[in-house]
Amino acid sequence: MELIVEDYGVLVTKHSERVQVKKDGKLVQEVPLIHLEGIILASNGLTISADLIELCAKQGIPLSFISRRGEPIARLASPELAGGGTVSTRREQLLAYADGRGVALAKAFAGGKLHNQAALLKYIAKNRRQSDADACRIVDAEVAVIGEMNGRLAALEAANVDELRPQLLNLEGRAAQHYWRGVKAMLREGVDWPGRERRGADDPLNMALNYGYAILYNQVENALVQAGLDPYAGFIHTDRAGKTSLVYDAIEEFRPITVDRAVFALFNLGRKLTVDEEGLFDQPSRKLIAHQVFALLDNEHLFEGKKHKLRQIIQMQAKHIATAVRGKGVYKSYAIRW
Repeated sequence: MELIVEDYGVLVTKHSERVQVKKDGKLVQEVPLIHLEGIILASNGLTISADLIELCAKQGIPLSFISRRGEPIARLASPELAGGGTVSTRREQLLAYADGRGVALAKAFAGGKLHNQAALLKYIAKNRRQSDADACRIVDAEVAVIGEMNGRLAALEAANVDELRPQLLNLEGRAAQHYWRGVKAMLREGVDWPGRERRGADDPLNMALNYGYAILYNQVENALVQAGLDPYAGFIHTDRAGKTSLVYDAIEEFRPITVDRAVFALFNLGRKLTVDEEGLFDQPSRKLIAHQVFALLDNEHLFEGKKHKLRQIIQMQAKHIATAVRGKGVYKSYAIRW
């Protein structure tokens, strides 16, 4: 499990082999370290003890800091958290950018995203066939276009990522427009949604997506680092100081089937998300979004002949990326089947 600390004015510390969260000197939460895969700190008004930081480093538990808007701020982890063979893997990762390995990975990341976007739209629509036939016809048309664009993406050829990127981003961006139009058709009546907005979004649905993506981001980054990969050296997303480009590449195939699915379900069920005087989600709303995302991460899916939790599939996919950059396998995106 991940522990998310969102309260203002709390102290996060350790007692023996347990994490304790205290407020005004009173214990409000206690979790054994053995149960934790990570700690997410989502408040700018908390204190964390040096003893806990040291203990988490020794036990390989990363500490991730995110803003209340869901923007990643920082990550603390022991250098030993990276998997074996880190140096050789990272050397090959950088070399892969200039050859066919990078092209294959970029196409797989983007293709997985498009497949899972279409799959989510079909999943939402399948129980609405009789109650909202008009909306389902819109979704069917959008799904068909996304599928056609995914086929064109798979057929792209290039010598390296720089040559591939303009064509890939063009197809991916156009497919995204059809995906969000399909999403709009599937939202229940009364949900006021202006369309997809990223940074600076102030409507509840986009805010919820951004907050959920921050949770998923931590899962993916941790998996990549443990697989021995450099999270800053991506393929689709361009290099920029401080930008974890590979995380943004690898997260794509998982966004629709975790965060998007969780957030759309909340809004279609009419669950109430409220904001405070600063225009940000209050603590109960953030907890609700996190609970929905983690529940989906704990769902089991058939993968490579066995059932695994989705969070485990993310870890396995990170290892497959590492194998692919070393030239010892072909990376295949995780294509959901419901």
